Amino acid sequence: MNAETVFMGAFLLLLVSATLTLIRLLLGPTIPDRVVALDSMTTTTVGAMIIYGVITKQAIIIDVALVYAVLSYIATLYIARYLVKKRVGVI
Repeated sequence: MNAETVFMGAFLLLLVSATLTLIRLLLGPTIPDRVVALDSMTTTTVGAMIIYGVITKQAIIIDVALVYAVLSYIATLYIARYLVKKRVGVI
């Protein structure tokens, strides 16, 4: 078993994870559940992008994945701040 096979297996597992997260994003009963699912999906996407960059030996894809991760983190912070101000999901 070579390294490329291991990376392809990890890539497929991330694809399954993204599919399950998409289901949670669409069916999530509350808005905070959907926000967490969206954050999880972007994290899974970043992981898939990094693995794809390693498989294809293209470093630029890894750089793009890192920028995407930072922007996703900032967007999650702003969404959480908005939800706290609007009192969404507070029991």
